[in-house]
Parts: sequence; structure tokens; C-alpha cells
Amino acid sequence: MTPSLPAAAALVGALLSPPVDPATVYNGRLRQVAVTPPRVEASVNVDGVLDEPVWTRAALLTGFSQFAPKDGIPAADSTEVLVWYSPTAIHFGIRAYEPHGAVRATLSERDKIENDDYVQLLLGTYNDGRQATVVMVNPLGVQADGVLKETGQTSTASFMGSVESRESANLSPDFVFESKGRLTPWGYEVEVRIPFKSLRYQSAASQTWGLNVTRSVQHSGYEDSWVPAQRANTSFLAQSGTITGLTGLRRGLVLDLTPEVTDRADGLAAADGKWRYTTRSPDVGANIRWGLTNNLTLNATVNPDFSQVEADAGQFSFDPRQALSFAEKRPFFLDGIEQFATPNNLFYTRRMVQPIAAAKVAGKVGATNIGFLTAIDDRAASTTGRDRPLFNVLRVVRDLGAQGRVGMLYTDRVDGANSNRVLNAEARRVRGRIYTGTVQLAGSQTTRAGRTFSGPLWDVRLARNGRAFGVSTVLNGIDPDFRTETGFISRGGQVHALIAPRYTIFMPQGSRIESLTPNIAIDGLWFYDRFFERGDARDKKLHFNLDANLRGGWNGTLAFLVETFGYDPGYYGALYRIAAPRPGGGTDTLLFTGTPRLPNRDYVIRVASPQFKWFSANALFLWGQDENFYEWASANIVYLSAELNLRASEQLRLGATYQLQEYDRLHGGGTVGLLRNPRVKLEYQATRAISARIIGEYFSESVLDLRDEGRTGYPLLRRSGTGWAPALGYRDNSFRADWLVMYQPQPGTVFYVGYGARMTEPEPMKFEHLVRRDDAFFVKASYLFRR
Repeated sequence: MTPSLPAAAALVGALLSPPVDPATVYNGRLRQVAVTPPRVEASVNVDGVLDEPVWTRAALLTGFSQFAPKDGIPAADSTEVLVWYSPTAIHFGIRAYEPHGAVRATLSERDKIENDDYVQLLLGTYNDGRQATVVMVNPLGVQADGVLKETGQTSTASFMGSVESRESANLSPDFVFESKGRLTPWGYEVEVRIPFKSLRYQSAASQTWGLNVTRSVQHSGYEDSWVPAQRANTSFLAQSGTITGLTGLRRGLVLDLTPEVTDRADGLAAADGKWRYTTRSPDVGANIRWGLTNNLTLNATVNPDFSQVEADAGQFSFDPRQALSFAEKRPFFLDGIEQFATPNNLFYTRRMVQPIAAAKVAGKVGATNIGFLTAIDDRAASTTGRDRPLFNVLRVVRDLGAQGRVGMLYTDRVDGANSNRVLNAEARRVRGRIYTGTVQLAGSQTTRAGRTFSGPLWDVRLARNGRAFGVSTVLNGIDPDFRTETGFISRGGQVHALIAPRYTIFMPQGSRIESLTPNIAIDGLWFYDRFFERGDARDKKLHFNLDANLRGGWNGTLAFLVETFGYDPGYYGALYRIAAPRPGGGTDTLLFTGTPRLPNRDYVIRVASPQFKWFSANALFLWGQDENFYEWASANIVYLSAELNLRASEQLRLGATYQLQEYDRLHGGGTVGLLRNPRVKLEYQATRAISARIIGEYFSESVLDLRDEGRTGYPLLRRSGTGWAPALGYRDNSFRADWLVMYQPQPGTVFYVGYGARMTEPEPMKFEHLVRRDDAFFVKASYLFRR
């Protein structure tokens, strides 16, 4: 029988591989997962070709297993990883065989390889089964990196997406390492060199690190792992193999100095109608990173540039009573950010708006994680308008047993006579690999305008993460007087309870439907005081979801949502009044009491495609009867979120998103609220270091004159200064355009030139009478000096 062309190509690739000593082969399927790589006094040219003699002496990792969508079976595609180390770096050589489909690879920007095939190296340098440095490469060697610190909360159920099989890495931090890859007739080959300077690790003379390797295959949607990890486990990292016998590691002096300079010109229309730009002296600053020991690092910054090179993408909120948070993008905060993580996000770095200076120490000593940060913010962020807020954050976490921990966090923000202090403690316990319990208790004390008040926050979470059956439970309470001015709480003064069971049905191998996961979410929200009085829940939700993974990488969700939302007098009572007509003329201003309870019935469809050669797409569509938050009344609602990613070539990419939110009054009267938000991003990657992008984003919101739709039909009044004014309709049609040219050969060394402008027009989406409102040019340069 003649082998197929792909199979023959894979055979040729295997025959061309240099011979390896069988004693150094570690087969994951056979549980040979304790690797002893050779220490070789050698250096290689990182060119993506594993032809140097040292590679024949490397340890070979093979025998990968599928992890998602179904675990415990041999991987469909063969993967080999070679490992050796020198005194100053650890080296990996990757051969990924692909006999079944096309390899997906683009010359993309750093950390933007999720739509490509890629291999992920997880280095648990503390060998604690809790955290790992993550190094990812696509077939061309384009890099992504970050950290993975597991919490154990892996069992989820939501109509917004499929049930997650494991926690994802935070790709915000960047490390310096080398990689180069190439496509081959049998798949792809990548070479990676990670300097020990870029890692934090133990101080022992002989090191043992945790190690696992995963591979994502886009044409099938499969994820494979070297260690045959099980989904029925609270931790993916705890199932890692090990690298043992690492000796004579020479990290040397770790001292990174990154001076930077930023300049910008801001444009506005002057009183005479002419457009004028204002400039100021260039901002000069510096960042320093100093390795105090192998496992503790000091970061400091003076007069830093914390400007972002790309505006935050627009977000829609289902509930305007909930605040929105945005991801951190500023480099100083990202290094070691995992050391400060807590349940309920009590440390949110974007609270520090424009620090003048900041410093932090982070790392792990023995079984104890330590993080301390201090920062002085600009007067513009002061509540008094004349003081510079001072932040201090201390985080300590102690490992207990295999996966348990206890931790504390102390934060304070002192702003003249005003202050906010938070003390937090939490504990986590794992039993039987699939059961997790977490308890958190925090308290705050706040002084504002001479008044001091305090309040608690408490949180209890229990989870079972079985392979088929899983369940998550949450009971969380936040006192109305609890405040955190260094963290992020979307809304306080309430108690939240959730139970979310799910059951996954795995179909026989080769089936068109690979797995089905029916899941339910039973969710309740109480006013904080009413919960302790055993009162009725304000908001009640019962969500029925069905998630499906299909052969070829397709997945989707069907959902039916049954909800009731109760009137919130604390929010709407302060926001609105009713203009009630008098029988003899004129109006009376009455309290807006709202409809006591709004019933909801919604339907959801979500579909996501695999990554095809030229494109991928996903969409979520929700419709039904839901709350009209503008007027606190029931409405017919339509919500759409769609995304399309086109890859015209290896270097040119186009990403487009569209969000729509529409509220139609039930009994006539038109569309009370319509929000539309299209965004287009065009990127060209000339080389791995040089790229350019153009972004256009339109935000349109149209709102009618508001009325007491649920009860009287009378016009609503909105607070205006010390009085009340008609809640008139409005339109906001704004368009933002940005372009950026970037040179970034490595983290820390960058050169940006960019421009951004904001425009408005009277009619939505016409692009006929756009008026420029403001714009800005900026340039930024920094250079990493590394000892």
C-alpha cells in the first residue's frame, strides 16, 4: 500500500532528524516525565535549523496526548521537543509534524499568535505546581510570553462561551528570549533560547523545575500536551513533568536599564476657529530592573511614560450599574503582576493614573510569594486637587501542601487628609485533585472630607472540576461602606450567590460532534442588608446553556435565559424624577418609584469557526424581552457581537468587530436606545521587529426622550446641578482614527510614531459631515541596556 503524501512527508521528516540516544528519550504517553537534560558548554546560532551537533545530545520529549476537546488519547499529530542547557541559558528545539492539514503561520506582532499554530513551554521554575513562566512560539518563531498562576477555579458555565478546560496565561508581561522558526515539508521547526537572566528561580545548587509542553493545532481545534494531563483536575500545572539536575546555572548580574523619551503635540480648535497644536518639553524617564537574588527582583521607575500606543477598545455594558474595567498595558506594572493577584481584584494598577515615581519588589522565597509596591501619583489624580496620592501595596502568599495556600494583602492610598486602607486575608484548600475551596475576608477603612467609615468584604467559593461533571458555587458579599481605591469592585452594597453545574458528554472518536456540555447557572443578587434579613433576591437568573465542540474546530452555544430584575431605588431614585401634569396646568415633580420587578426571557446563539487559512469568525446573537435600563421598563432587546479576522498574507491582517445593542419599547414608542460600535484594525508586519497599523472605531448612541414607560407614561426628569431637568434624548456619533508605526526588536527597545484623531457628525454612519474635535501626534523611544 502506498502511503499518502502527508504521511510520506512526515516519514521523511522523521528520517532526516539527527539520531538521538534512546536513553534520553522521554515519552509522555509512558509517563516518562522526569527529564534530565544534558549540560553542554556550547553556544548555537538560533536560526530555526537544528543541525548543530549539540542537538544530537539533547533530551527528547515525545509521545504527546490530546488534552482538548478530549483528554487521555494519543495526539493526532506528532510533536518532538529537544532540551539541553548551557551555563547561561536553556535551549529547546521543536519539531511539529503535520500530516493532516495546513500549518497556520503569520509574521504577526508579539503576543498576537493565538490564531496561528503554536507550541507553549510552561516552565515552573519554583516547581510548586502553582505558577509558571509561559513561552510560546508560532511556526515562524514569532513570540508570545507571560505567566500562568492558577487559582483552581476552572469549572465555568456561561452563554458567552464554551466551558473552559483550563486557566489561560496572562500574556501581558514580556521577557527577553530568542526564537526562530521555519516551515518544512513535514510541518515546522522552531529553535528557542531562554537566558537565565530572564527567569526567576530558586537559589538551590541543583535545580528541579516543573515542565510541560502544549501544542495548539488550528485546523482541528485540538490542544495536545506532553504530559498526559487530565481534565478532571483542579490544576493543569500540578500535572507537569520535571526538569531535574540543573546545575551550574550562571545568571550573572541582572541589571536592565531602559531610558525613554516621549513627546507629543495636541491639537484643538482655537477661539478664532483655527486649528492649533500645543507642545511641551519632551518627557524623559527611566526604568530599572535589578535581580536582587535569583528569586527576587526590584523594579523602579522615575518620571515614567505610561501613555498607551493604542486606545482601549470600546465596551458595552449589559447593566449600567456595573463599572467596566480595562486591561493593564503599562510595562512597569506588568513585570511580576501575578504576585499581587487576589480574589475580587483588590489590586487594580490602573488606579495609579500618572505616577511620578514608583518601585516594587516581587518574587518567591522558599514557599512564600512576596510583593511590595509603592508609588506617588500626579496631583491630577488627587481628590483634593492639591496633594500627590501615595500608594503602598504589600502582598504575601504562603504555599500549603500540594495546592493549598494562605495569603494576605494590605493596601493604602493616602491623599492629603483623605485615605483608604484595605486589609485582606484568604485561604485555599484542594482535596482529591478535583475539589477546591477558597475563603476570602477583607475590610476597609476610608476617610473622606473628615468622615471615616468602614465595611467588610467576604467571599466563599467551592468547585468540583471533574472530567464529566463539574460545579462552581460562589457566595460573595460587599458591604455598602466597603471601598478600595487601589482595587476594582464593579459594584458594592450587594450579596451575590451562584451555583453552576455542568456535565460534559464525550462522543466517540471521529464523531462529527466531539463533545456536548449542558450546563445551568442559578444566580441571585441581594441588597446587602436584605440578605441578612432573609429578604427576597433583587435579581434572579436561571440560565440554560448547551455548549458543543464539533470536529474541525467549530464550537457553539445555545442558551435560554429566564430572569427577573428588581427595582433599585438607590440607583434610580437618585437619578430620576417624574414630571406629572397637574389637572389645572403645570407639572409636579414626583419620586420615580419604578416597576417593582421586570421579567426577562432571552434566547442566545453563539458560533465560532476554526482558524481557516485566510480567516476566522465568531458571533453571538441575543434576542428577547429584557430590561430597558434607560427607563427601567421591559423592552424587546437585540444584542449582537461579531468578529472577523482576515489574513490576506503572511504579513497582512485585517480584524473587524461589530457590537449592536437595541432596546425597543414594548407598547410602541420606537427604539428608546440604540448603540452601535464597529471597529476595524489593519496591520502590516514588515519584519518581526517592524510593523504598522491603522485603527478606525465608530461609536454611535441614540436615545429618545425618556418617560416612565413601565407605569405612568409621564416624562422623566434627570438631575441637573441642584435641580431637575427633562431627560431629553441625545445622539453621540463619534469616530476615532489612529495610526502607528512601530519598531520593537526586543522588549524594552521600542520606537513608536503615531497619530490619533476624534471626530463627530450629526447623523450616524454617514461619514459626510465629520468635524474634527481633537487630535494628537506622538513619538516615543526607549532602549534596553542589559548587563
